[in-house]
Amino acid sequence: MSVFQARREKLATLLRDGGYDVAFLQTPVSLGYFLDFAEDAHERFMTCGINADGEYHLICPALSENQARRAGVENISAWRDGEDPLALFKELAEKWNLRRAIALVDDHLPAKMLLEMQDALPAALYKPAGPVLAGVMRSKDALEQERMHKAGAIVDECYKRLQRELREGWTEVQIRHFLEDGMRSQGGTPLFCAVAIDAAAAEPHHVVNNTPVKHGSLVLVDFGCTYEGYCSDITRCFAFGKVNPEHAEAYKLVYAAHVAGRDFLANRGDQSVSGADVDAAARKVITDAGFGEYFNHRLGHGIGTQVHEHPYISSDNKDPLLPGDCFSIEPGVYLADKYGIRIENLYVLTESGVTSFNEGPDPELIVVGG
Repeated sequence: MSVFQARREKLATLLRDGGYDVAFLQTPVSLGYFLDFAEDAHERFMTCGINADGEYHLICPALSENQARRAGVENISAWRDGEDPLALFKELAEKWNLRRAIALVDDHLPAKMLLEMQDALPAALYKPAGPVLAGVMRSKDALEQERMHKAGAIVDECYKRLQRELREGWTEVQIRHFLEDGMRSQGGTPLFCAVAIDAAAAEPHHVVNNTPVKHGSLVLVDFGCTYEGYCSDITRCFAFGKVNPEHAEAYKLVYAAHVAGRDFLANRGDQSVSGADVDAAARKVITDAGFGEYFNHRLGHGIGTQVHEHPYISSDNKDPLLPGDCFSIEPGVYLADKYGIRIENLYVLTESGVTSFNEGPDPELIVVGG
């Protein structure tokens, strides 16, 4: 049995256990994970149905059929431009008796496609597939973890190169290009790269611009890549030329919160802990120091074939974390118009503790260049 068939069988078991009839998958991530066929059909209709018996069937544009067959997909109905793909969807529904199905659909399914599916099967009940797919995808096996370690090593090396080569006057845009080029040169595919200097670091989703690095600047970089389909994601902060004492103290606080979350997991013993428990352990450090209002997001997110996936390390996730779960720990404090500090690192939960996918963050705010 191939790894992809095993994944479909596991999904079928979860469908049966949850009382669902079928899952309709459409995103490149889902198709790649369950079929080894990670193609984006863009505006054209494409879906793979996997039913509770473990059967699968791909409906795709004819221009994608050959790629799908080369990937090992055998059960295919292809349609040409000008033909109605929903006729094939209805045909599959008749074959699998899905008129009144309880069907799961990808969380990121385009609304247009969902409306077409609802119109084709108006008596079916559609629900988001995310929580069920997470039951298959969240626990990473040894090969998946190996790829994530490699993706982590790529961004670690890029960060080291940036520390060595950064010069005064480089802009946020130039730093982004430097990191993206570095990820590509090592075999990674850049996913994202955020760079924020000084007050911009107080904006967790800052849009990169042409602000230059100056002597005394605080620099935040948040970037990641994929390696053979698996993601990395780190955030690091450093000073250029000299350290502002206020920044240094805030950094120590955020680092202490990061360590509190990590060590809470490492020292859990045989106790079951949830994402909410870990979030609370780290958040308490920042709250007790009087900076709670400046930590305005969850502690972390799951990561794997997607940069954000289950399990979420947040106050509303009460589900137990499981060995093989991979996630970020990324506390931060953000003082609008002044500065922001975030420290993000990736970990995998093991039977006995946690293992980092990256070289650990510095315990104090370092100085780069001068």
